[in-house]
Amino acid sequence: MKDFAGKIAVVTGGGTGMGRELVRQLVAEGCNVAMCDVSAKNMAETQRLCAADGPPQGTKVSAHIADVSMEDQLLRFRDEVAKEMDTDKIHLLFNNAGVGGGGSLFTDSRENWERTFNICWGGVYLGVRTFLPMLVKASEAHIINTSSVNGFYASIGNNTPRTAYSAAKFAVKGFTEALMTDLKVNAPHVKCSVVMPGHIGTDIVANSRKVIQNTESDELSADDIRFFRARVKAQGMDDTHISDEMLAQLGKAMADGFRDNAPMTAAAASKVILDGVKAGTWRILVGEDAHRLDEFVRKDPAGAYDVDFFTLFPSAQGGTN
Repeated sequence: MKDFAGKIAVVTGGGTGMGRELVRQLVAEGCNVAMCDVSAKNMAETQRLCAADGPPQGTKVSAHIADVSMEDQLLRFRDEVAKEMDTDKIHLLFNNAGVGGGGSLFTDSRENWERTFNICWGGVYLGVRTFLPMLVKASEAHIINTSSVNGFYASIGNNTPRTAYSAAKFAVKGFTEALMTDLKVNAPHVKCSVVMPGHIGTDIVANSRKVIQNTESDELSADDIRFFRARVKAQGMDDTHISDEMLAQLGKAMADGFRDNAPMTAAAASKVILDGVKAGTWRILVGEDAHRLDEFVRKDPAGAYDVDFFTLFPSAQGGTN
């Protein structure tokens, strides 16, 4: 698929981050896009930005409320897409929606752990199940599933468990690789790619809390405060003189820092993804940090979870991690 003009794309998680930028860039190329998200407010802003970009005349961009972990909501989304676009086929499916959370089996609730897993993995699986018939009906089609560097390396540090997110992203990677053969045998005109971004400047830290807690509030809850206090203790710090207000400020600073200090913007990441689709690349690493981490883990997989890995890795990549 060398260009997207006149095609129909479905993008999950289109309200913020890479999802928003995928929508904007697809629309700018004349692609008709149907996005879903749990936030109508965020999707309205994506639509506003698309209109301000001055898309080709007649290009459609529709917004639909759907939680990707809920099959009935995805089925409703599919039916709305068919009606909105007046078609029984789509050409592109970007299973992009995701959240972070549920890091530990010990300190996180089972509810939050499974919520994270069901969105990050279930949303991809159910997304493919739901839209596969519409993809097969197109003359050419492409499925793009967003995993992560945590889909080949299940850690973000020796003192920070990452079990739910990493397990989900490993599942996405394995599923997409297995899907290639399934498609070759049963629908060879449909291709698929797995996307593995490194640190991308998005609001995933702040948005994950809102999605998991089902809130639009920017204020941290008592559970959030307890989480940050436990995290401070895990880092070996004395928290006895740290107030709840200070922890709330720390939480906001961490979320803002993740977005603002990232080595790659969401817009740049989305361009890499779309260029990879056009090139027919099945394995799309996004960001120099993703490429270097992939290389470093492959070089010594047995030592990838040793205590000194995070000491060695930054020096191996010139200190950019």
